[in-house]
Amino acid sequence: MGIDWARIWERHWAIVLLCAVYSLLHAFALSRELYVLSLSPLALVLAWVVIYRPKVALLFLALATPLSINFENIQQLGGIGIALPTEPVMVALMFLYLLRLATGGRVDKRFIRHPLSLLIIGSLLWLLITTLSSSMPIVSAKFLLARLWFVVTMYFMINAFFAEERFLRSFAYLLIAGMAIAVAYTLVHHSQYAFGEKPAHWVMYPFFKDHTSYGALIALVFPLVIFHFVRAPFASFEKWIFGALLLLFSVGLVLSYTRAAWVSLAVLIPVYILVKLKVDIKLVLLGAGMLVGLFFAFEDTISHVLSKNSQDSSGDFREHIQSITNVSSDASNLERINRWNAALRMFAERPVVGYGPGTYMFQYAVFQKSGDKTIISTNQADGGNAHSEYLGPLSEQGLPGALFMLLIAIAAVALGIRLYYRLDHAPYMKGMALCMALGLLSYFVHGFLNNFLDTDKASVPVWGFISALVAMQVYWVQGRRSSSPE
Repeated sequence: MGIDWARIWERHWAIVLLCAVYSLLHAFALSRELYVLSLSPLALVLAWVVIYRPKVALLFLALATPLSINFENIQQLGGIGIALPTEPVMVALMFLYLLRLATGGRVDKRFIRHPLSLLIIGSLLWLLITTLSSSMPIVSAKFLLARLWFVVTMYFMINAFFAEERFLRSFAYLLIAGMAIAVAYTLVHHSQYAFGEKPAHWVMYPFFKDHTSYGALIALVFPLVIFHFVRAPFASFEKWIFGALLLLFSVGLVLSYTRAAWVSLAVLIPVYILVKLKVDIKLVLLGAGMLVGLFFAFEDTISHVLSKNSQDSSGDFREHIQSITNVSSDASNLERINRWNAALRMFAERPVVGYGPGTYMFQYAVFQKSGDKTIISTNQADGGNAHSEYLGPLSEQGLPGALFMLLIAIAAVALGIRLYYRLDHAPYMKGMALCMALGLLSYFVHGFLNNFLDTDKASVPVWGFISALVAMQVYWVQGRRSSSPE
């Protein structure tokens, strides 16, 4: 019996036509070495999901972010870089969300009027102002657009979905799963080099650019893994799964050789104890402020003590930990100080509006002093950023930009701790509130030494966690939802 091609065409002409078009497109892509066009079927599937299943697309971002691959300097896109597949999805979701608002979509007024929402809106408006006054308007405009699709998608659009406990649970599971795959890949790759300290700087490629962002994200997700391990029933399958994940993340963090990540997690221990003792959060913040004040008051003495430490980074963990405070010969630490000093000099030149968002890497070279330069210093725009979530905005957006970043960090962590005290009626949300607060605290402490909020790796979990905390207050405290006891 022959194939009835006429009947197939009548019933499935659209599929046949799409297959034919894809075959031609694929052949053209191969002939021109435009391999990215071969991914067009995946792009079509993602487009359908974004339009008709935005909730699924947002959960996809949680899974895909640790596994996204960054492509830099794409000439077809005007020389900008992009992370695939996450950033195209966020761009599409942003436009979909803005279109919905423009056509009469509503947003909960309690969410928009929340202090954190107002701070974030204020920071975006200041980004716009400093983009208009920027020394490099095109660079700043690209930075502003990227920040918009991060924040609009992962703070504003996702917020209403976080009202559902099931969505929050799925978001956490998928983020952990994506990061677990990245850690497992890195450890397997690292094992081929006997887990040495030098290879640890790049074995996480292509999922992460270097070990600092890799370690920062492990530290950010680590409290979630601990929480789900602790709450799982004894000897259950879930207990075994999260026990294995806890071991995986612990080994991954240690072998990342990321000193800043180790420090940021160490800070969580006394904070957790204070929270468990129900010490007033105002006293905790006051104590932190006093420590910062004492540091600056005795800065010369501290610098003198640290300058006597000559231990460079090393494959020996004891020596590697000791090198954290070495500001006399460790090239990494010295270069970080060089970048900070350059940022402060840029701020002194333009204290109100800065040089413009995203411009630090192009402008800082002339602000370096010969006495600050190290063997890894460069005058090219390829040496990275200011290595600080606070000094970077200070140099690029002036004092208001740095204050917005600092206030958002403090307000988010404080909100998470307050929610922990007020969500007794929702045990899972209560635990997640504290874990997200601790995860954010680890990132914002890490932010004194590095900055990654211009990447999807940090922006998706950081803005997502902040949005989840605001949703807990709006829908689970003010709205008084409840979940079954666990």
